[in-house]
Amino acid sequence: MGAVAGSSAAVGTAVPRVVELEITGACQLQCTHCFADSGPNGRHGLLTAGDWQRVISDAAGLGVREVQFIGGEPTTHPAWAELVDHALSLGLRVEVYSNLFHVKPEWWGLLAREGVKLATSYYSDRVKEHDAITTRPGSYERTRANIAEAVRRDIPLRVGIVHVLPGQRVTEARRELEALGVTKIRTDRTRRLGRASLPGAAETDIAELCGRCGRGQVAVLPTGEVTPCVMARGLPTGNVQVRGLAAILAGEAWAEAVSSIPAQTDNNPCDPDCKPASDSGDCSPAEQTACDPKYDE
Repeated sequence: MGAVAGSSAAVGTAVPRVVELEITGACQLQCTHCFADSGPNGRHGLLTAGDWQRVISDAAGLGVREVQFIGGEPTTHPAWAELVDHALSLGLRVEVYSNLFHVKPEWWGLLAREGVKLATSYYSDRVKEHDAITTRPGSYERTRANIAEAVRRDIPLRVGIVHVLPGQRVTEARRELEALGVTKIRTDRTRRLGRASLPGAAETDIAELCGRCGRGQVAVLPTGEVTPCVMARGLPTGNVQVRGLAAILAGEAWAEAVSSIPAQTDNNPCDPDCKPASDSGDCSPAEQTACDPKYDE
């Protein structure tokens, strides 16, 4: 892969606290608003398991504290458990952003390990409405059951509710999640990216981003491209098959991409639980001061 040692570059560059690893474009669902345009026909991409391990090692060498496995559905990747174990072995914290549609019994032990947390999306307390958004019959029942199991096992879990349909039962979905024992719940509007893009729109419409992209986080896509966020797909800054993370983050392309994303325009403090880039929290660049929306200290 020709990776550059993670700790040897990025001089003068702020070390991201989290690296989002989009290890696959495959997913059992095909949500109508998916920013990654993932689905059953998606592929795992160009990076091998060994490539992803080197990316994780580079991140640890940089001083990154956490990696997030996302997709697509990360658990469809044949090496996802191996990659989680590798990250934990390096002292990194791990978040698995899963649709929780299918969890094999033997996976629960890994998800319950110290340093691992879960994140998922939820849309309604009504079967038909939830499944209309995911386009997969049965997704409501299966995701709900696995949320309940994660809570029962005391696995740290956060859930995002994205407002997709007119009149969607967002408030009722929140109440249902609270009744299940979920305590970290955020809501957001649909971001007009990926499958939800407006006709003729650019791959990344910067007006749809939260304003935090690249500030404390970095994403690696299935192609190996490095971007400021999994949602900022149209802002590639280098490829980990050619250069290591440290070198990319120290490069001009990275600086230009981050500076192109508008920061918030006022001095109002951001909600510390705001998570717009993943489950979202109603922040947008024009509304609030740049925050660290996704991850706890």
